[in-house]
Amino acid sequence: MLSAGIVGLPNVGKSTLFNAVTRTRKAAAANYPFCTIDPNQGIVTVPDPRLEVLSKLSHSKKLVPAAIEFVDIAGLVKGASQGEGLGNQFLSHIREVNAIVQVVRCFENEDIHHVSGSIDPIRDIEVITTELVLCDLATLQKRAERLTKSLRSGDKLAKAEMTVIEKILPHLDSGKPVITLSEMKLTAEPWAIEEEDRERLRKAGFG
Repeated sequence: MLSAGIVGLPNVGKSTLFNAVTRTRKAAAANYPFCTIDPNQGIVTVPDPRLEVLSKLSHSKKLVPAAIEFVDIAGLVKGASQGEGLGNQFLSHIREVNAIVQVVRCFENEDIHHVSGSIDPIRDIEVITTELVLCDLATLQKRAERLTKSLRSGDKLAKAEMTVIEKILPHLDSGKPVITLSEMKLTAEPWAIEEEDRERLRKAGFG
C-alpha cells in the first residue's frame, strides 16, 4: 500500500487536511505549533467506478479497491536536520513513507499563528526543501563512510552503490533534492555487476 506523509511547517493545516482526506477527527487541530507530536495514520480507499464493471466481467467473489495510507507528521522548522524543534523525530517518520504531500500556508489570518511570524509560501517551501536535502545529504555521507570497508574487499555491489552515491552527493550539496536529478545520471555503470546485484540495487532505490 502506498503511504503518503503530510508535511510542512507547524500550524499550517496539515492535521486539518488529514482529517478532511480521511473523513475523521483523528488528528487534533489547534492554533499552536507542534499540536501534533506522534504521527496520525489513516487509510483511504481510492474510488474507481471501473472496478465494479471489471468485477462483474470476471465474476470475482470479492472487490478490493486500491488504498492509500495518509500519515500526519509533526511540523518541521528551520534547523530540523540539526535537531531543532521535533526535527529528528519528524525526519525519522518521513523516511517511512513512500511519498510526501507538502502543505504550505498561503492565507492571511491574524488569529492563526505562523511560526515565522509572516506569510511567505515560497520561503516556507524553501525551508522544508532545504531541511529534507540536508537530511538526505547527511544520510548519504554516513552511508558512503560505511561502504569504505566493503570497497576495500572488492565488493561489486558496494562499488555500484558508491557510484550512484557519488552522483547524488554533489546534487544534494548544491541544495537540490534527489527527485530533480535525471534518472539517466543515477543509473550505475553496467560494468562488472551481476543481474542479482542489479536487482538488489533497484530494491535499495538505485539504478
